[in-house]
Amino acid sequence: MVQKTKAATTGKLVKTDLEFDDPQILGDLFGEYDRNIVAIENRLGVYIAARGTKLKIEGEEEAVAQARDVLTGIYNRLEQGQEIDNGAVEAIIAMAADPRIAKVAKQATAGDSGNKNDVADAPKVMIRTRKKTIFPRSVRQAHYMEALARDDMIFALGPAGTGKTYLAVAQAVSQLISGSVDRLILSRPAVEAGEKIGFLPGDLKEKVDPFLRPLYDALYDTLPAEQVERRIESGEIEIAPIAFMRGRTLSDAFVILDEAQNTTAAQMKMFLTRFGMNSRMVICGDPKQVDLPREAVSGLADAVSKLEGIEGVSSVQFGASDVVRHPLVGKIVEAYEGKDAPD
Repeated sequence: MVQKTKAATTGKLVKTDLEFDDPQILGDLFGEYDRNIVAIENRLGVYIAARGTKLKIEGEEEAVAQARDVLTGIYNRLEQGQEIDNGAVEAIIAMAADPRIAKVAKQATAGDSGNKNDVADAPKVMIRTRKKTIFPRSVRQAHYMEALARDDMIFALGPAGTGKTYLAVAQAVSQLISGSVDRLILSRPAVEAGEKIGFLPGDLKEKVDPFLRPLYDALYDTLPAEQVERRIESGEIEIAPIAFMRGRTLSDAFVILDEAQNTTAAQMKMFLTRFGMNSRMVICGDPKQVDLPREAVSGLADAVSKLEGIEGVSSVQFGASDVVRHPLVGKIVEAYEGKDAPD
């Protein structure tokens, strides 16, 4: 629990004091060598001084309010036993910039039900799985998670590292274990990423598994390994190349197509028309990373343009600022997008 004292205004600056009840949490709140405090100061342009269980925040009014919310959010998560890493701190800072999202995220972590109408109108900011509860790490991720919980068909577009596939798999796992769908189907085109890898030894599963590895990784991060293996054996979870979808009707299923930019227009039409009753379909891809032959039209861009405006179909566009891997990855994406941009 965090107790807040009244803010005092001094000229253009605002000072706010925070007092924390549990001193044992403060070490994790500050981070090793105060890295969390330093990150908040650098990102928000505030000054934070600590003495005992009290923190003094000084800076411009809006920045101080955001810093207060960030520190409160970190403290509440730690109090609930959640782990806080650099990415989580960056996510909480980014979330504090959106008052509507920040309010609901704070309610979710603090267990405060708040105003029922506010919560009902707000984005769904949590996905619960067997292994963890997943919170958004950017404002756009929060909107994406809301779409995953609401819409029948979602296109997730943007660079690697923005959580497109991971959050889709997490939502699919959540719905599978809750019983709202009977099957989880993960697919992607077996297209080599810019290089020829030649002949692959083994049976069909061993040949296609290297292309599907990112989907396996997301599954193992949200379900215990023994459950993943058992559900794959029983057919509750199916991981297969897009070619295996032809001629099927995918009912009572959560269906995810990854690396969709590498489908042709014909493949995409075939895949989308597999959609069955009581199903949800998520199509993930980066339109700027197409590995098809130059003369081929990407099915992802074609589908997004054709289906725009249809009720029940939504599209979420991620950017470099939404990358939740190492901060350097976002800068790399920005650099390449700048170089590739037309004059």
